[in-house]
Amino acid sequence: MSARGRPGFHRLEVNRTVWEVPERYRDLRQVGTGAYGTVCSAVDWRSGTKVAIKKLHRPFQSELFAKRAYRELRLLKHMKHENVIGLLDVFTADLSLDRFHDFYLVMPFMGTDLGKLMKIERLSEERVQFLVYQMLRGLEYIHAAGIIHRDLKPGNLAINQDCELKILDFGLARQADSEMTGYVVTRWYRAPEIILSWMHYTQTVDIWSVGCIMAEMLLGKPLFKGNDHLDQLTEIMKITGTPTQEFICKLQSQDVSVFFFFLSLLLQLHLDRSSPELSFSTTLVLQLL
Repeated sequence: MSARGRPGFHRLEVNRTVWEVPERYRDLRQVGTGAYGTVCSAVDWRSGTKVAIKKLHRPFQSELFAKRAYRELRLLKHMKHENVIGLLDVFTADLSLDRFHDFYLVMPFMGTDLGKLMKIERLSEERVQFLVYQMLRGLEYIHAAGIIHRDLKPGNLAINQDCELKILDFGLARQADSEMTGYVVTRWYRAPEIILSWMHYTQTVDIWSVGCIMAEMLLGKPLFKGNDHLDQLTEIMKITGTPTQEFICKLQSQDVSVFFFFLSLLLQLHLDRSSPELSFSTTLVLQLL
């Protein structure tokens, strides 16, 4: 039982992290960790199924962390789609509001994520098409609810042994009509409008991320691997070409306008020069994304 004495809970240590969970969850094994939380697989003895339990790292240590935790919990509670992760349970071992420091989210266990999968095998074009189809189905559902995910990357796409995909991690998700911030999405999958800190971008930033992920699956490496935000823009324009003069004139920052102008004099490459031999349909989808 937990040192805090909550009935029906047991306390255990997994990879130097203390977990206090209901007794129904057994055989905890760490499967992933990040800046905001750690995930363990577990067996739910009540249902006999394998689940994933996410412990958020000190979710109330700052306003930023608290907002992220609240967003994820609020959105997961309402997500009901086969290509979006759902919430099975939420709990805390803390007995009072004064001692409320940790809470846990229980979700279906998928087995791996796209990032790990790409490290161990090269995906066939047919498999890539199926995975992208599932990403877009999940995004259609999310976007129809007026939500922008804002953090799509291979590590946030869970996959099971049947190649079924679910979108994870809604800690950075926001409503589409709210004012945005630029510090979202892992840099390599970040849309230009986020890099340029536009405050009212749309769901298209998620579609850009899907295109980057699709290209990475096909190429076997990230398509735009910038070292910083300016290098990221350079890498993007090596492939897509530079913006039109009309677009550049709309930019509020003179420094960015000058950057684009000189870069346009240097870059004259196209997507087909960086792509492997792909079918017409796959190439068309990639260009549209």
